[in-house]
Amino acid sequence: MPEGHTLHRHARMHHRRYAGHPVAVSSPQGRFAAQASLLDGRKLARAEAHGKHLFHVYGPDAIVHIHLGLAGIFDERKLPLLAPVGQVRMRVAGRTHWTDLRGPNACELWTSDDVARLQARLGPDPLRKDADPEKAWTRISKSRVSLAALLMDQAVLAGVGNVYRAEILFRHGVAPMTTGRELDQIVFKEMWDDLVELMNYGVKAGQIDTVRPEHMPEVMGREPRKDAHGGEVYVYRRHGLPCYICGTEVAKAELAGRNLFWCPTCQPE
Repeated sequence: MPEGHTLHRHARMHHRRYAGHPVAVSSPQGRFAAQASLLDGRKLARAEAHGKHLFHVYGPDAIVHIHLGLAGIFDERKLPLLAPVGQVRMRVAGRTHWTDLRGPNACELWTSDDVARLQARLGPDPLRKDADPEKAWTRISKSRVSLAALLMDQAVLAGVGNVYRAEILFRHGVAPMTTGRELDQIVFKEMWDDLVELMNYGVKAGQIDTVRPEHMPEVMGREPRKDAHGGEVYVYRRHGLPCYICGTEVAKAELAGRNLFWCPTCQPE
């Protein structure tokens, strides 16, 4: 499932390409046809994201809520338009570009009240200017649940997924099974600031890079990472390989149906 930086990257792209102008909205697949007909020809006010949710805002009465889920993808193209390929749930076409949405978990027409209800359930998003990290700290500091689980809870922190979860814990030397109430507030503040920086870089670069400059391949004389997710990471999907810092074999376990990665030496219990 795409992490928050991917949705913010698409939101910024869609805002830049379509906001402020009328757009053509259709549903070649047909499943969003009735809603698309209400939007077709309207001016897109803005596109924004909160965590793993994206919103195309046409007005308080018409907001397209999109959640990509595991299979959803955006196909971004320049004009001219081409015939739809596959099951296109929604097509948005502007003056210079067009976007096809396929296979989302959700693509639905909402009002501003619907959006407000969702956002009230979500934790602060490190990529949003209105984020309040104290809201996350309040929940974390009182919890007996592991940080590995809390960081993946969208009601605690919105937008953090499996990669950022593993990497932020490693970068701050925190054992994954440390409970929220055991975490020092200063360490939480450092982790939050780090997430803000790393995720903003992810928006700009289009991939997750978490390795510090001194541990990059060209500095350490190692081969670059080869993985479908791209980017240089410390522990994510590196189980069985030596830690870049201490040489200990990176560990892997399953937690709540997701794989968890960490270094037993750099992140001691």
